Amino acid sequence: MDGENKTETIQYYDGSSKDKLSFTKDAKNPGRFVFTMPKPPTFDDFESERVHRKQRLVAAFRVFAKLGLDEGVAGHLTCRDPEHPHLFWVNPFGRSFACIGIKDLILVDAEGAVVHGNSPLNAAAFVIHSKIHAARPDAVAACHSHSMYGKAFSSLGVPLQPITQDACIFYNDHAVFPGFNGVVADEVEGARMADTLRGYKALVLQNHGLLTVGKTVDEAAFWFIALDRCCKAQMLAMAAGTPQCISDQVAADARDTVGSTLAGWFSFQPYFQQITKEQPDILEVDDQDGKLTF
Repeated sequence: MDGENKTETIQYYDGSSKDKLSFTKDAKNPGRFVFTMPKPPTFDDFESERVHRKQRLVAAFRVFAKLGLDEGVAGHLTCRDPEHPHLFWVNPFGRSFACIGIKDLILVDAEGAVVHGNSPLNAAAFVIHSKIHAARPDAVAACHSHSMYGKAFSSLGVPLQPITQDACIFYNDHAVFPGFNGVVADEVEGARMADTLRGYKALVLQNHGLLTVGKTVDEAAFWFIALDRCCKAQMLAMAAGTPQCISDQVAADARDTVGSTLAGWFSFQPYFQQITKEQPDILEVDDQDGKLTF
C-alpha cells in the first residue's frame, strides 16, 4: 500500500549555518530516523578554497592547543593545496600550536623544499606526511601529535576496542604501527607508516602517538580528538575492570553512522565555532592569503 512507504521529514536550522539539518521518520521502520547533515562548502576558485583550508588548519592547531593535544615542538598537521595537490601546507618547526596564524603556514613539495614561506620545516613532518599524502590521494589532511592519552595508549601496542559508541568510529578502521625505531627521520619509516595506514582513517603508532587522516581538515582533526579521548576511555575502563565490547554488527553499523566522512567533518564544527569566537584572529585574512608566489 502507498501509505506504507510514506515518510515524515522534520527539519530545523542550525543558527550558525545556512545549511538545513533534517531527520526523516520512516513509516516502514517505526521509531527509526535518518539524519541529513549539512555538507562542507564548495568553491568556484582555488584562491577561495586555499584560504578556507588554511583557516581550518589554523583553527585545528588552536583547538589542539586548547585541548592540550600538543607537546613542545612535536606534532604536525597538514593539508593539501587545492590547486597543487602534490604540495601540502604545514606548521613551521618550533612554532607553538597556540600561536600559529594563517601567514605562518609553509607550503612544502614532495622533495621537502619549502616553496612558500620562510620558516623551517620539521624533518619528521616531511618524512611522515609526504608519504601519507603520496599513498593516500583521498587524504586532504593528516594530523599527528604526541597527545597524552594517545602516547600512553600506544605503549600497549594494541588496537582500540569497540567499548563505546565513540570507539566504534574506529572499528576495523584503524591499525597499529608496530615497534618504535627512534625519531622519524627516515623516508623508509614514513613509507612503512603509509603502508600500514592503507585505507584506514587512523594509526596508533606504537610507543609514539596517534595519526589520523580525512578528506577535510575538519574530519582529520575531529578523528584525532575523538581517538585520543577513546584511548583515555579504554585505559580507564581497563583500570577499573574488564570492558565489555559492543557486538561486531552493532559496532560496524555505528561506525557507518558516526564514523563517516561527513560525520567527521560535521563533528568538528562546534570546535570551530568555539575557537573562532574566542580567537577571532583565525578568520582575519587579506587578499594575499589565497595567492601563491613561487
